[in-house]
Parts: sequence; structure tokens; C-alpha cells
Amino acid sequence: MTQMVSGGIEALRAALEGDVYGPGDARYDEGRRVWNAQIDRHPAVVAMCTSAADVAAAIAHAQREALPISVRGGGHNTSGSAVMDGGLMINLSQMSSVTVDPEARRARVGGGALLADMDAATQEHGLATPGGVVSHTGIGGLTLGGGMGWLTRKHGLSIDNLIGAEVVLADGSVVWASEAENPDLFWALRGGGGNFGVVTTFEFALHPVGPIVNFGFFFWEAARGTEALRLIRDTIASLPRELNGLVAALNAPPAPFVPEQHRFAPGYALMLTGFGTPEEHAEQAQRLRAALPPLFEFITPVPYTALQQMQDEGTAWGQLWYEKGTQLPDLTDDVIDVLTEHFPRRTSPLSMFAFYRLDQAYSEVDEDATAYGGGRSPRYAATLVAAVHDLDTWAKEREWIRGVWSALQPYSLGIGDYINAMTEFEEDRIKASYGPAKYDRLARIKAVYDPRNIFRSNMNIPPATP
Repeated sequence: MTQMVSGGIEALRAALEGDVYGPGDARYDEGRRVWNAQIDRHPAVVAMCTSAADVAAAIAHAQREALPISVRGGGHNTSGSAVMDGGLMINLSQMSSVTVDPEARRARVGGGALLADMDAATQEHGLATPGGVVSHTGIGGLTLGGGMGWLTRKHGLSIDNLIGAEVVLADGSVVWASEAENPDLFWALRGGGGNFGVVTTFEFALHPVGPIVNFGFFFWEAARGTEALRLIRDTIASLPRELNGLVAALNAPPAPFVPEQHRFAPGYALMLTGFGTPEEHAEQAQRLRAALPPLFEFITPVPYTALQQMQDEGTAWGQLWYEKGTQLPDLTDDVIDVLTEHFPRRTSPLSMFAFYRLDQAYSEVDEDATAYGGGRSPRYAATLVAAVHDLDTWAKEREWIRGVWSALQPYSLGIGDYINAMTEFEEDRIKASYGPAKYDRLARIKAVYDPRNIFRSNMNIPPATP
């Protein structure tokens, strides 16, 4: 058996320009590692692909050897779907180049690029496209699931700015997907996850952003949580398009801008980012201050790239993660009661709730324009996150997260989770995330591009039966 595995790996090495790692190789553990330290799986082989041709060769090899396939972009998905025991892992981390055309306001981004790679390249020209809020997030997984962040109110989701994509299909062919070429595949890629092929290049539309934006961090202690969350809700409801607010329940970070006596204090925060004038931002800050003075605040102009990196340390590699998501029409008083009741029950001080406000540009896209499962009416996307350092605490925090999620369901929109916030891939939750019509359409498209369900290490949508 060892000789067969070794021989298979040698054949793959001969077929690829990139490196190939097997168990026992010095860089095997590096190649299989993902962000969530709770995931510790051992693929039979790791293919460090450097091109679409490498990806095609790896797919062909996996099918010859009857190995299941997983695909790693940034490795940031909590579920660890990028790595499978006994499978072939296509690792795209070497494909991280970003090419910017500032005149056309377009960027071509490798399938293994991180948000930091794209932001650095586009900000050289004062441009950006909507992405996440953690710079070591992979562009691939983020985009294929939807992609929400600081620019979503102003310019929509990542998928709303996707112009086209190079995709390696299950049969090894390499195609371009756009509105003009393979439009059904292009529709499915925008929100349908990694079900349809391996995306080796993304092309995005860019927008003038920065290089300096306005940032404010306003924090209220847990004892004033109800009043603070009501104020935050009312403030966000009236924000102009140029401002965006991220709501969080968390412990105050040990950052230099936090007064020493308040570091690690549990409470509720509004992170207010302005892409317009400093005066607009200052006006909103003054309203918050006058209505309910925060325990502390921090207001400053920052480079856009620094804004994108602000949560990097708190979400660093090496911790154990679990998360669930849900969508809420508003932060109603009932929702606020659930949050303030459950937040103090955490075991880990690193665990948190985060709420993205989705409206404005997000809501200007037609419901059926993309495969994205979330509706387009104004709403909040809630992400409930457990972060710990040991498995015993992880199990306790997982149950706590599940309890909060269940308590929020009577007030939710009654749809499935945002797929980028899913840890377990229950079939009923996946179906609910898309709704019957989109799910059926995705299954039909899957039957065309991946009829044997080669790409199934994901929020899987099996191909429709003929």
C-alpha cells in the first residue's frame, strides 16, 4: 500500500509544476494546515498548484486514484472544508497574484490570494472592491459564498462586483465564466460556494476608496447593553450610504487606544467607518456621545488597508473556532433581550457576536441576479463566533453558540444561514439557505458542470437527477 501511495505521489509530482507533499514530507503539515486549529485532518496528498494546468492535473490524478478532492484557498473557513482525511488537497496558496488595471478599474486576483494581497495592490491606485473585515481571509471562499464587509452598504457584496472567473471543471477543462460566457455557471459561482469547479482567477470591478477613511470605535459596558444596542440600532437606521456600522458584543481589546482600566471589559461596540467627509463621521459621533456617552471611544483617520487589518490579531491563526449565522430583519427589543441575556454566559472571553448591516447597495441588486441565498431586503447578518484555546472549552462554547442561535430563531427571517458562516453542513440548512427555486437551479447547473459530484467537500449541492 505504501508503495502504491508513494508511486501515485511521484506520478503527480511529475505532472505538476508546483510542489506535492505526502505524509512524512517536511512541509506536509504546513500544506494541510488551516486557520481553525480545531481541524486536524490528514490528506493523502497535498498539491501546491501554481496554475490552472496544475489544478487540472491534480483533479485528473485524484479521479484516477479514486481520491476525494478538497480545495484550499485561504484556508479560513471555520468548517475546515479545505482538507479531508485521505483525500487530495488542492492548495491554491501559491496562486496569489493580483493584477490591477487602474484605467478600467479592474483587478484580476489569483484563487489563492488573501484579502490583504488584493487590498495592497488595489490601494496603490486608490481603488478597492468589497471584501471581508479580516485581511488574512481568502478571496476565493469569501467571494463564492457572497462576501460582505465594510464596503457592502456602498458597493454591495463581493459577488456583486465580480466580472468574471477562470474555472477548472471536473473534467479538467478550463473555462471563463461571465455574463457573456457560460452565464449559468457565472450565476452559480456568485453565492453557490465551491460546488462547480476550482476558481483559479477572479476578475473584480473596482471603486475609488481611500486611501484614508474615517474610523470610530464606541464601547459601552455590559451593564448598559440594552440602552447601547437600542442606540446603535437607531443610529445605523439613519446612516447615509457613505457610513457603515459593524455591531459587536465582545471584550474590549488590549489595544493602545483602550484605557488600561477598561481593557478586556465585556460590552457592546459600534465600529463606525466613514468613506465620505470627516464632518459626516464627526456628526454621527456627536449624536452617539450626546444620546448615551460611551465608556470610551476612539476616533481617527486610518488608511483603508489598516482598517481591513484591525481584526487580524483577534482572529489570528492557532485558535479553535466555531460559528453559526442567522439573518434578522432588525435589532428589535426582543433580539436585544436575547443578546444581553446570553452574552454573559460565555466561557471564553474571546467569543463574540458580530452584526453586519445589509442595505443600500446590497438591497439594490435583484433577488435572482445571483445564486446568493440571502434575500436582498434590508437586514442584519448575525455571526455568532466561539474562539478558544482548548477542546474542552470549545465544546462548551459550541453549545453556548447553538443556544444563542436557537433563541434568535423566532425573530429571524426564517431562512437558512449565510453559507460562509456555516460550520455544519446539514442538508436541510443548505436548502433553506437558498430556498427551493435557487437550490433546484443550482442542482441543475451542478448536473451540467460536475455530474459526478467531484467537488463535494463544501456546502454541497448534489447534481440534479436527470
